[in-house]
Parts: sequence; C-alpha cells; structure tokens
Amino acid sequence: MLELGDIFGADGALRLALADFTPRPQQLRMAECVARALEGRELLVVEAGTGIGKTFAYLVPALLSGARVLISTGTRTLQDQLYARDLPLLAAALGRPARVALLKGRANYLCRHRLARSRAQLTLDVSQGSSGEPGSWLARIERWARTTRSGDLAEVPGLSDAHPLWASVTSTRDNCLGTRCEEFARCHVAAARRQAQEADIVIVNHHLLLADLALKEDGFADILGAADAIILDEAHQLPDLAMQLFGANVSSRRIEHLLEAVRLETVASAPAMQAALRGAEQALAEVAGCIPRDIGRVTWEGCAAQLERPAGELSGSLLALGECLQSGEQIAAAQLAARAAELAGQIERIADPSELEGLRTVELTPRGFHLHLLPFDVAERFRSVVESRACAWIFTSATLSFGEDFSHFTDRLGLSGAQTVKLDSPFNYESQSLLYLPPALPAPAEPGYVRSMLQAMLPLIQAARGGAFVLFTSHRALRQAAQVLRELWGASPPFRLYVQGEAPRERLLAEFRADGDGVLLGTASFWEGVDVKGAALRLVIIEKLPFASPDEPIVKARIAHIGSRGGNAFRDFQLPEAALALKQGVGRLIRSESDYGAVVICDRRIVERFYGAALLAALPPMPCTRDPEEALRFLHRHCAALRMRGASAQPDCA
Repeated sequence: MLELGDIFGADGALRLALADFTPRPQQLRMAECVARALEGRELLVVEAGTGIGKTFAYLVPALLSGARVLISTGTRTLQDQLYARDLPLLAAALGRPARVALLKGRANYLCRHRLARSRAQLTLDVSQGSSGEPGSWLARIERWARTTRSGDLAEVPGLSDAHPLWASVTSTRDNCLGTRCEEFARCHVAAARRQAQEADIVIVNHHLLLADLALKEDGFADILGAADAIILDEAHQLPDLAMQLFGANVSSRRIEHLLEAVRLETVASAPAMQAALRGAEQALAEVAGCIPRDIGRVTWEGCAAQLERPAGELSGSLLALGECLQSGEQIAAAQLAARAAELAGQIERIADPSELEGLRTVELTPRGFHLHLLPFDVAERFRSVVESRACAWIFTSATLSFGEDFSHFTDRLGLSGAQTVKLDSPFNYESQSLLYLPPALPAPAEPGYVRSMLQAMLPLIQAARGGAFVLFTSHRALRQAAQVLRELWGASPPFRLYVQGEAPRERLLAEFRADGDGVLLGTASFWEGVDVKGAALRLVIIEKLPFASPDEPIVKARIAHIGSRGGNAFRDFQLPEAALALKQGVGRLIRSESDYGAVVICDRRIVERFYGAALLAALPPMPCTRDPEEALRFLHRHCAALRMRGASAQPDCA
C-alpha cells in the first residue's frame, strides 16, 4: 500500500511524475491530517499558507481513500484545473484511476432549446434589417455545439460569461422546461448530473453547493447525500456566500419571466387566469412604483412604509396565480404554480421582520429591482447541515485564521469543536520579499490622497520596471487612479496600463503575464484568486487598508447587530475581516520559491493606529522598512538580478 511519506518524499511518486515537484513537510503534514479526517469522518479546518501545495495535499488522500468525495471550490477556474489537470495527473502518478465528474451550475451549460430560439430570433432581427456581432458569435457557438460532449460554455474560446449571448443560450431554474423540452434527451445539465451520480469524485463550486443546501434544487441533493467526504477549498468565501444563499432574493425580472411564461405556456384565456395575471401585474407595478428611483441599495426600513402593503399584495397575488395554475391539468401549469408559490414565499420572508434577524434591502438596477434578505447568523443552519450528514467535512484556504485564532471563521459557520491546523508557507519571505510602509503619505481620508499616493509610488514602479499590481478598495479610487496615471504618463507611458473593467478579468491577467512589465489596477476580484508566478509580478501596492465601508448597508447592519448583542463590532468583525483581506492582497506577490519582490501598504493607519500591529502580525514574516531609499535599492537589486539571469521570459531591466 502506498504511504503518504513515500508519495510526498524526495524519491516518491510525485517527484517521479513531476519534474518540478519539491517535497515540503507542511504538505505532507496536511495530507496526513486530511487522511485521518477522511478515515474518521471528522471535521477539519486547515489554513495552508501559500506554496504548501494544499490541492495535492487533499487530492492524494482523497484518491487513496477509495471514498466517494465531493470537492467544492470557490471558482470555476479552480474547478476546471482540478478536473482537467490535477486529478488526471495524480491518478496516473499513483496508479489509482477514479471516475471524476465536473458539475457546474446550469447557467454554465448550453441549452439546445434556447440556442434554437436564439437562432430564430436572430433570423427575425436580420429580416427586419439588423445584424452584427451577435450573429458571428451565435454561429461560432452553433459550430461548437455540434461537437461538444460536455456542453460547458467555458470551452468556447473568447466567450465570456458577461457576453449578452451567454444568458440567451443557457437556462435557469425558472425557464428550464425539464422533461417537456424537445431536447431533453440531449440535455447537457441532465447528462452532467447523471455523470456526477456515477462518479467517485465530484467537483462542484461553493455557489452550487450552498444553493442546493439552501434551495434543495432537484437533481443534486442525491449526490451530496451519498458523499463520504466533502472537501471545501477556498473556504474563506463560505460565510459570506452562506449569508447570501440562506437568505431570500426576489427580482422583478424573475416575476416578469414567470408572468410571461404563464401567458405563453398555459391556457391564459380563461377568465380566472386573466384576472389572476392582471392582479399580479398590477401588484408588481405598484411595488416598482414604491422603489426609490436612485440606482443602488437602501435598507428595507428606509421605504417600508410605502412598501409593506404593496409587497403583501404582490405575495398574495402570486399565491392566487399559483392556485389558479394548480387547478389546471397541464404539467407546465403545475411547474409554474410551484414557481409562483416559491416567489410568494420569498417575498413574505423578506417583508416579515419577525422571520429572522437579518438585513432587508431594496436595490434598484438598470434591469429592475431586487428585494433581499441577508441573515446575520447562519451558524445554526450551516451546523445542522454538517451534522445531518455522517461524512468528513474538510475546510481549507490560505486565509482562515486571524493570528492563531480560527474563531472568526468557525463561529460564523457553527463549526465549534472542529480540529484546526495552521501550516505556514514554505517560502523564504526573509530573502524573497520586502514590506515597505511609506512614511510621508497623507491620511487616506484627505482630499487628493489617490494622486499623492500614486506620485509617491512612481519611483518604485520605475525601479521595478513595471511588473506591478496596484490594488484598490473601491471602484471609485480605481477609476481616479487610472485617470491620474494616464495624465502623469502622458501620450508615451513607460509601461502598459491594465485597468479592471476595461477588459475581461482573465484577458487582463493573460496580457499582464505576457507583457512582463505591465502595471495593473484592480479592486476586490484581484485581491484573491489571482496567481501570477515569475517575474511578471514583482511589486504589489495596496492603496488602503481593506476595511469595509461602515456606510454600506450590510456592514452597517452587522455592526449594529453585534452591538445589540453586547459584542465589539470592530474587534469581532471589522478587524478580522480586514486582516484576512489584507493577507489575501499581500499573498498575490510571492507565488513560488523563485519569486521576488516588494509589497507596499500605503495606508499610514497601519503604523499610527493601535490595531496596526495586529494587521502586521497576520502577514507573512517579511522584512519591513519605512526607508524609501531601502525600498528603491531592493527593487533595483532585484531588477539587476533578473538582467544577469538573461532569461528571455524575464523583463528587460537595462
């Protein structure tokens, strides 16, 4: 039988299969902890520092265990990596073949019925004189559809999920025709679920997993119930996702789609049905008329006086519509009735302040309104989910603890009693990195801070010859920074500027990596889940400490909720959240043993406020300086070292 020590050792199976594999004691220890948890069906929380190789540390024990394992990730990118690269490689190296299935949410799979509808609509549009890009993209999708086996739209080169056609050729829970669909025999969603039910290892993502736990969507619960172990990677995302998905959310578009489907797919000419439809349409219009006209989110309490009665009438009208539909004999009518009842129940939960403690909000977007309920505390509900399944639960991420304390994570998910393990990164931060805290910048709240910060950073960017991430805490600061940099650099910028929002995220990253000397400006989505190994990234500049704005409705309500229970919101919520986000941002820099570079935290509060020491203590053990000349010398030395290597992939520092 293969032993973990041999597999992860200097002459083990992984070293033989992977030329660049490096044995790491932390990786072996994590694998041993995961193996024990799998065998004993235990609850385990592991913080695995950057570079440990946590993916292999849980995949190897999972393959060796022979158990039926569900692996949940934070992103579709990691899902694809596990399925297409990591698991096949490890199964071959260990001689342990396994049936592996990749299962994503239905919005990732081509719906052949809706593809045909999109072609018919485009043909109609062309006949009426319009044409353009959608036609070429639709033809590309149609060509791919003739050969794809999975139906996963990620296979279509260049197609982003933000493309308008994406939603047109995929289905939702609300518009899926199910067994009534003429393409059901070739349905990619149904095929993916069948494959998952037959697999030894199933790879899902957190959103799909939690949506199923919250909504019990048909077709997935059987897979979860049959698992011997559930491994959750990038687990730091779970508390906030659980808060969203264990709450309630109703949009005007969902209601409009329901009413449209009732008109199209049932005998809507009956007098009772017409009356029920009119009642629902009028109630929807009345609620829409009570929503504040400014785009954005406000608390329910801010407009409850106007909304309470119309919301109740909308819920009642949807119930009445559902009852009218139930009286019919069509299968379609029964499914529509269930949708109407679900929407009515969601609205009732949101409008009822006694339902649970949480934040209720009203949000206006260019596409309509949303009503939200976000529960403050999901610990009891999540714990009941864990306890109801006699399997191992393993949570892992690079950022789960604040210092040595895991309670900020475990308490929010009700994981009291879980075994916790913290494994530090194997990287040599003492020699590979420098933390620079500028001494003379204005306070972040002062006017002109972004301009002053960027002007102070330009010598560092020049010394590093680009290769920089500049991370912001708001889109407003990001836009301002892009404008300032373009103004300062003029018509002939020394480095190419990549700005979040000006191109898809993955394209920005690919071009930044290929450039080698670029400067990328990003907000939240670039603070985590971004892996730029090698010389392309050698400087990370953090504009401001990532404290969530206390004026945001969600943050403000959580602060008030913690205070009402006698807690200290800053100590128990705001500071740990900022520390974890800061660890994520700093963690973008050193991604391998050969990486080298500097992190700059521009926010003077990290040295002036009492909490700064706690934030610094949460970071990797990097040498720290406040001397700008030392920071410049460090970056110049790094650039010279790269030049001496002479590798074509390295930036030209001449």
